[in-house]
Amino acid sequence: MKKKTIGLLVAVVVIVLVAIAIIFRSPPADNSTGHGPVITVIAGENFWGSLITQLGGNEVAVTSIVSDPNADPHEYESNANDAKLFATANYVVLNGAGYDSWGDSLLSASNNPNRKVLVVATLLGKKEGDNPHFWYSPDYVNQVIAQMESDLISIDPKDTAYFQAQYKTLQSSLAEYQNRIGNIKHDFGSTKVASTESIFVYLADAAGLNLISPPEFIDAVAEGNDPPASSVVEFEKQLKSQEPEVLVYNEQTVTPLTENMKKLAAEAEIPTIGITETIQPPDATFQEWMNAQLLQLQNALNAKALGK
Repeated sequence: MKKKTIGLLVAVVVIVLVAIAIIFRSPPADNSTGHGPVITVIAGENFWGSLITQLGGNEVAVTSIVSDPNADPHEYESNANDAKLFATANYVVLNGAGYDSWGDSLLSASNNPNRKVLVVATLLGKKEGDNPHFWYSPDYVNQVIAQMESDLISIDPKDTAYFQAQYKTLQSSLAEYQNRIGNIKHDFGSTKVASTESIFVYLADAAGLNLISPPEFIDAVAEGNDPPASSVVEFEKQLKSQEPEVLVYNEQTVTPLTENMKKLAAEAEIPTIGITETIQPPDATFQEWMNAQLLQLQNALNAKALGK
């Protein structure tokens, strides 16, 4: 009996030791496809960074350069750390059209033949001087994510099926905010609205809203210039006469002039909706951010319509 007991104990000890050895020899579990190192991605801004993060999933490591909610992205200045990130990246995504020209300089400063670059403006056939707020157009967003998927597959063809699945998931997730744009167009098409700068132009067009703010005013503010005096007078007149139903205000490009327009809107009982250049809060996804802003716009339009 003692021999049997000892033999049984020895067998148990052997089994335990073998199990421990297997655990320590096995690599840590992860959800990647296991085809090699992840793709290092640098995005000029966190709105593009969010989209490429969702597309690449476990196969990408994304760093977004511009994400500070308290800063004007137009005024961003790159640093030595940014230069290092650009030099070693496998994939760089920039907005273009003069929005992140600092990124063009960093690309030129480092020669990396293995680095793939997507400049959104080039993809869309835009140039410097055009409205650079492309991420506010749902059609442009769809074009960009399609190109991102193609680029990731070209960099890592072994994970083609994985990227294709991620792309379908992202498309489905974007549908909520894009459908909300369609609902606004259906319910409030041609409604007059105002904006303190050109950030809202693409979204207003997509939603079928009539953006009546003087183009000279909103373009100048977006570029950091003083608007022509005549455009200021015209904009003030529009607000004082309660012509627009809603004023859309860029919370990251604030000037005494835009603050005055916001004040005039309040005095005229015109609701003001704040939108931002970069994702707020920074840990939200692109579509969560967009949907929250659109919901505020939709509620303001509804409230204004009910109050008539």
